[in-house]
Formats: sequence, C-alpha cells, structure tokens
Amino acid sequence: MRTQGRRGSANVEDRRGRGIGGKTIVGGGIGGIILLILVTLMGGNPGDLLGGVIGGAGTEQSQPYEETAEEAELSQFVSVVLADTEEIWGGLFQQQGLTYEKPTLVLYDDAVESACGTQQSAVGPFYCPGDRKLYIDLSFYDELRRQFQAPGDFAMAYVIAHEVGHHVQTLLGTSDKIMPLRERLSEEEFNRYLVRFELQADYYAGVWSHHAQGKSLLEEGDLEEALTAASAVGDDRIQEKARGYAVPESFTHGTSEQRKRWFYKGFESGALEGGDTFGAKSL
Repeated sequence: MRTQGRRGSANVEDRRGRGIGGKTIVGGGIGGIILLILVTLMGGNPGDLLGGVIGGAGTEQSQPYEETAEEAELSQFVSVVLADTEEIWGGLFQQQGLTYEKPTLVLYDDAVESACGTQQSAVGPFYCPGDRKLYIDLSFYDELRRQFQAPGDFAMAYVIAHEVGHHVQTLLGTSDKIMPLRERLSEEEFNRYLVRFELQADYYAGVWSHHAQGKSLLEEGDLEEALTAASAVGDDRIQEKARGYAVPESFTHGTSEQRKRWFYKGFESGALEGGDTFGAKSL
C-alpha cells in the first residue's frame, strides 16, 4: 500500500510505555488460554464488546517508551491508514446524508485501559464502542506475519479497516441492536448473530479497500495479502490450530471462507448497502 510521504491521522493516541498494574483476567487456566486464542485477531473481542471477558481494576504506570525504527515506520503506517479510512468513510456517510464521527486509534503495549475494561495485547486489536476507540499493540504485526502466515502491510491495513468497520456499525446503530440480544438468547444462538456482526465488519473493510484502490493507493499483491489475512483468522482455522478440531457452534467471527467472501463482496461492491449479513440467507 502506498503510504510514503502521505498524511497521517491526527486521531492517534500513543499510550505505549504506560504499563497497567493490578490486571486480572476472568477465567484463567486452560479455558482462559483457549478463550484468548479464539478472540485473538480482528473482531473487536466480542465478549468485551458485549459485556466484558477481561476485567479488573488496573493502575496506569508511565515510563519513557523508545520505539524501534520498525515500530516508528509501522506507527506511521497505521496512522496513514486511519487517515484514509476517515476520508473514505466521511465521503460515504456524506452520500447518505450522515456525518462520520472519526474514531481514535490508541497505540499501546502489553495492556491498556478502555471503556470495555482492562485489556491485554493477547486479545489482539479491538474496537470499544463505549469510548469509540480502536486499540492496537503494534507487536501484533509480527504475530500476524509469523504465527498466522499472513505477511504484508495490507494485511495489517485490513486489520485496522475491520476494526473501523465496527466503528461504522456503532455509528449506524447496528451495535445497539446486537448488544441486548446477549441477555435474551442462549450462547449458541447469540454466537450466530456475532458471526454475522463480524462478517459485516469484514464487508465494510472490503468497501474501504475498494475506494482505496480507486484512489490508486493499493499496490500489486495488496488484495491477496488482505484475503490471506481474512482466511488466516477464520474461526475454523484458529480453533483447529488451538485444539486440533473446530466447534461450529462456538464460532463468533465466521469461517475462513466466509471472512474472505464477505471482504471480497465489499471490495467488489464498494457500496455501504451491500453489507446486510443479517438478512443474508447464506453466508
């Protein structure tokens, strides 16, 4: 993706070097580890999004943070990507007669306080509707590349675009419609809604990519990087890697094929209206 020399967003908050003391994770042990694996990567951490998986009071402890040259390059990259999402979604909302409210992207390391509770970097990048902020530990880039075999800068851009997709859902009122269902449905039934919720965010990531391509921002291979990343973080692949088999009833983000399919639908369409995953008969 072409980012060199381009404008970054003014809505980046750098909290790196601010350690959190007194952190606790609900549901420790093997079950907690499996849970963290399942919610890792792109999806806004559904448990926290809708009530909180990770909790406990934390005390912020500041200390000077010296970023490496690679981190400096990556922080600039995510800032430029965020600026692109602001411009593109601002235009799309304006076409609908709406106003796009820009989210803030928070850079952190290890752990961070959010309106969704204290989060550790093990959960991966996430969006918190309570404060309308995206949170990301830049070390996730290496995890995406090494552990999930999804290298490339546009794979990381897809991650950010997916979390911005959750922000779009918040602005459009979709999140408010989904949240109350958790109290009325069984876990298995609620998971079906979460899958559609996450796939819609993938669709919106594709919509952003469509318009980024229209601005000649994409380079050769970028689309393939995004599709590889989408496939790498399917529930089936993550569960099989974590425990050797998949349990479809526990899926919260969609399969690898579903995630690729909905991202590509958005990429081909570029239209906000095509992302009704909730009304789709087949995912």
